[in-house]
Amino acid sequence: MRIHVTFIDRVGITQEVLALLGARNLNLDAVEMVPPNVYIDAPTLSAEVLEELRGALLTVHGVQAVRVVDILPGQRRTLHLDALLAAMADPVLAVDSEGRILLANPAFAALAGDSFAPQEATLAELFGDAVLQEELLRQGFRIPMREVTLQGQALLLDAAPISEPAGDRTQRLAGGLLTLYAPSRIGASLSALRHDPADSFEALLGDSTPIRTLKARAQRIAALDAPLLIQGETGTGKELVARACHAASPRHGEPFLALNCAALPESLAESELFGYAPGAFTGAQRGGKPGLLELADKGTVFLDEIGEMSPYLQAKLLRFLSDGTFRRVGGEREVKVNVRILSATHRNLEKRVAEGAFREDLFYRLNVLTLEVPPLRERGQDILLLARHFMQQACAQIQRPPCRLAPGTYPALLGNRWPGNVRQLQNVIFRAAAISDSTVVDIGDLDIAETEVARQADGEVGSLDEAVSTFERALLEKLYPHYPSSRQLAARLQTSHTAIAHRLRKYGIPGKV
Repeated sequence: MRIHVTFIDRVGITQEVLALLGARNLNLDAVEMVPPNVYIDAPTLSAEVLEELRGALLTVHGVQAVRVVDILPGQRRTLHLDALLAAMADPVLAVDSEGRILLANPAFAALAGDSFAPQEATLAELFGDAVLQEELLRQGFRIPMREVTLQGQALLLDAAPISEPAGDRTQRLAGGLLTLYAPSRIGASLSALRHDPADSFEALLGDSTPIRTLKARAQRIAALDAPLLIQGETGTGKELVARACHAASPRHGEPFLALNCAALPESLAESELFGYAPGAFTGAQRGGKPGLLELADKGTVFLDEIGEMSPYLQAKLLRFLSDGTFRRVGGEREVKVNVRILSATHRNLEKRVAEGAFREDLFYRLNVLTLEVPPLRERGQDILLLARHFMQQACAQIQRPPCRLAPGTYPALLGNRWPGNVRQLQNVIFRAAAISDSTVVDIGDLDIAETEVARQADGEVGSLDEAVSTFERALLEKLYPHYPSSRQLAARLQTSHTAIAHRLRKYGIPGKV
């Protein structure tokens, strides 16, 4: 039974209370003093003895009340602490100021194995790294996150100091709290920071036939756990498609991390993708660093502009796609992860293969599943919808009153060829929203080249589909004599020959395939 005695604090009262308990030969499992309270856990205390004891306690000068409680405050704190540690998915250790392990949570026990006894080990013994322990103690447990190895597994160690009062409002170091993260846990955090709730097929705005076809095909492909190659011109939204495919895949709860292969030199791209071992190069982070493949374990890695990848990295990526293993830069240990590779390019990879600029075997490894994102000029029906959406977005971003596009801008928007595709349209709309003083954005605010359709009078445009068809027909009839096949014409217009063949048949242009 557990009891709570409330009293008026005075010298000697605690001894008098405990003497009454001792006189009754009660075993005490715990006594907690929190003046003006004393909490007592006496397992052998019966209800009959309690009534007699309560009367005796109330005769002690200063004792105000005696009542039964379910649990002592210290026991409650211990239960809460145990529950908190058990709920933590990552291994956690508490160590003293000399590096001895005091406490470990169940996740750490599961990682270290049943034979490990925390109270009998130091950090140096645990990680087999005396230098790490010395640095932690010397720096007061304030060091950058670093990689360690435990039970053959690479983990990232994060340290935080624990202080205790030392008098005169000062603090002294009492030890440290160490948390161990699997690389994929850090990858999940990075992915969450970069995650947009709109990362789904709903984010692919448009109702044209090409975009509906793309969404339907992508939704089927998303569920297939195989490499996917996304092709399309620059600015068409290939990364948006990749993110939507990840969000609709069985890996949607795991990290999605991206690397632009054209944005980094070969050496940096290699270390970003594959990571590096300790001491791999001058200036390398002490303890090594995991790359995107390790950080995204069980998730997805998106390799943008893969057509720009160097031959050396192509060979290293090919090996990973073959068996799921790789070596870090400067490392000897084989690392195995489970990652789905999505890649994208605006290049014609088949042509690059023929030219010897891209490995044929890697092309076939990446090209298991394919998607082709249509250019904006093939999505004429979506241009105004996208323009209105970007206008609302731009006004909100620059915190200006909402504005709209004047009808006079429609022919110019529909008639422009948009070589930069959706990204170019977004930039044009943003600039227009930024420079226009009116709530109605007119043709003079749009920074786009003038075209035949743009010079049409507003009243001459019967409908959106009619305007798009008129422009397409005129363009194909003008170019076909100079490029008299669907493949030549497709190459000139930087689109697929199937799309051109379809339009040649649609408009009855001679020589259609």
